[in-house]
Amino acid sequence: MKDVLEELAAAHRAMGKGSVPAGEAYTVELRRRYDAQIGDVWDAITSPERLQRWLKPVTGDLRLGGKYELDGGEHGEILRCEPPRLLKVSWLYGPDADAWPGTSEVEVRLAPGPNGDTEFELIHAAAVGEPSFPTYGPGAGGVGWDLALLALARLIADGESADHEEFGKSPEGREFSRRSAAAWGQAHLAAGGEPEHVTAAVEATTKFYVPDPA
Repeated sequence: MKDVLEELAAAHRAMGKGSVPAGEAYTVELRRRYDAQIGDVWDAITSPERLQRWLKPVTGDLRLGGKYELDGGEHGEILRCEPPRLLKVSWLYGPDADAWPGTSEVEVRLAPGPNGDTEFELIHAAAVGEPSFPTYGPGAGGVGWDLALLALARLIADGESADHEEFGKSPEGREFSRRSAAAWGQAHLAAGGEPEHVTAAVEATTKFYVPDPA
């Protein structure tokens, strides 16, 4: 458990403001360092063979302007691809996602660190009208990204594949998700969230990711 919680602490979380084609957006932002060369981290986030080992299997026309789909239903278009520093995609999910075009985008930025490592930044921007925010706050996507980036850390460190969704169901993963939800609550407060809304959002997010086993 110690190593897992150290990974949780390795990331800086923030909630900010941005824009998407549909209009004003809020952002879920994660920054951390990976102890690997930038080319290796870029390959881990763009190679279909490696993507499926920490995120999900991906299919589609994997080039600038092409469309992709993950095995879990997430799909979109590759908007920017500037190896090995920047990848940006539209990100739609859920049965009604295609009725909300331009509402959600994910951007990953990489920069070489001073010691042969890589600075990693992920920004998920979602339109303020996106229906899950009033209930879950930034934890709606933030906890999921925390779980995914933990799996990416394991892949980069030792080549170990990890199903982040299955891990989330384990006792260790449930505790990780609880703490992640609380950390996103702190980011929400720091961004000016109303305390009552933040408390309710953290509770709802925790129940979603850590349901009662009964």
